[in-house]
Amino acid sequence: MKNIFLENKILLTLNIVLALLIICFDICLINMHDQAYIYKVLASVLFVVLGAVNFAYVYKRTDQRNALFKYFMLIGLVFACAGDIFLIDFFIIGAILFAIGHIFFLISYCMLHKPNWLDLIISLCIFAIALIVILVPQIYDFRGMLPIVIVYALVISFMLGKAISNLTRKEYKLQNLWIMLGSLFFFLSDLMLLFNVFTDISGVFGTLCLVLYYPAEIMLAMSIYYANRKTPENSAKINEN
Repeated sequence: MKNIFLENKILLTLNIVLALLIICFDICLINMHDQAYIYKVLASVLFVVLGAVNFAYVYKRTDQRNALFKYFMLIGLVFACAGDIFLIDFFIIGAILFAIGHIFFLISYCMLHKPNWLDLIISLCIFAIALIVILVPQIYDFRGMLPIVIVYALVISFMLGKAISNLTRKEYKLQNLWIMLGSLFFFLSDLMLLFNVFTDISGVFGTLCLVLYYPAEIMLAMSIYYANRKTPENSAKINEN
C-alpha cells in the first residue's frame, strides 16, 4: 500500500511539473514570436512525454478495453505533436496529421464505450453547427482548401461527439470527464484557428487558439492515467479472487 501511494505521489508530481512546463512554453509561444518555433516544438513534445509517463504507469494495470484505450490515445498524441510542428510551415500536411490524430483519439474513446446511436446523433449535430460556421459567414478566404476544412471539421466533430456521448455512461466517469473537456477545448481551439488562418479579423483568435490548445492536450494526456481504474464488474471479480 505504501509503494502504491509513493508511486501515485511521484506520478502526480511528474504530471504537475510537465503540465506547468507546457503552460510556460505556451505563454512564451504567445508572447515571444521570434522564438515561436522552438517553444511550439518543446510544448508539443512535452505533451507526448506527459502521455507517455501516464502510459508507463498504467501499463499492465488496466482491463482489456482500457488497455487498448491507452495505446490509441498515445498514438493520437504523437500525431497531434507532428501535426503541430508541420502546421507551422506546411499547413495542409499539418492538418492531415491532426485529422489522423483525431481518428486515433476517436478510436480510443470507442475502446471505453462501444459506438452507439447517441454518438452519431451528437456528432452530426456538432458537424451541422461547424458547417454553418464554415459556410454561412462570407468572411473566409479558404484559398482552395475548403474541402480539407470540411473533412477536418467532420472528423473532429465525431471525436467531440463521442467524448460527450461517453460522459453519459456510468463507467469511467472521471476519465470521460477529462476526455470530454480536452476534446471540447481542442474543438474550440480549432475554431479559433479557422478564424485566425482564413479571415482578415484574426487578431486575438491566434492567442485564443493557443490558450485553448495546450490545456486540451494536457487533459487528453492525463486521461491516460485513469485507464488504471477498473470497471465495477472487474473490481467485483478481483474481490472474489
